[in-house]
This record gives sequence, C-alpha cells and structure tokens, in this order.
Amino acid sequence: METLLKILEELRPDVDFQENKALIDSGELDSFDIVSLVGELSEAFEIEIGAEDIIPENFNSVEAMMALVTKLQED
Repeated sequence: METLLKILEELRPDVDFQENKALIDSGELDSFDIVSLVGELSEAFEIEIGAEDIIPENFNSVEAMMALVTKLQED
C-alpha cells in the first residue's frame, strides 16, 4: 500500500487519496492520470493491467487499486 500511495502522491500531489473514495466519479483522476498510473503500477508491481481491468471501479479508491494489484499479482 505504501508503494501505491507514493506513486499516487507523485502523480497528483494535490489529491487526498486516503480520504477520497470516488477518485474517478468526482473527476479527481482523469483518463491521462489513469494511463500514467497503469504504466507506473505495471512497472512497480511487475503486473500487466489489461484493457478489461481499466474500469472506473478499479481506480475509484486506493483500496480498489490495491485490490486490483493484489489480484493481478496472484494470477
């Protein structure tokens, strides 16, 4: 979780990722942020995030992102 928070804070230092549970729905993260985030997560966690995984539910909160990372690491 610490690595994920570090990546997010570097990407968007203006967003409170720990408190915001609707990052996509509220517009805090846009499509450009998601593209950057997918690349960073893939590299940091040595996972492959497929197009089918790039849905708002997987990026709306830190917890959802961590769940996605964990799921892909187990696959």
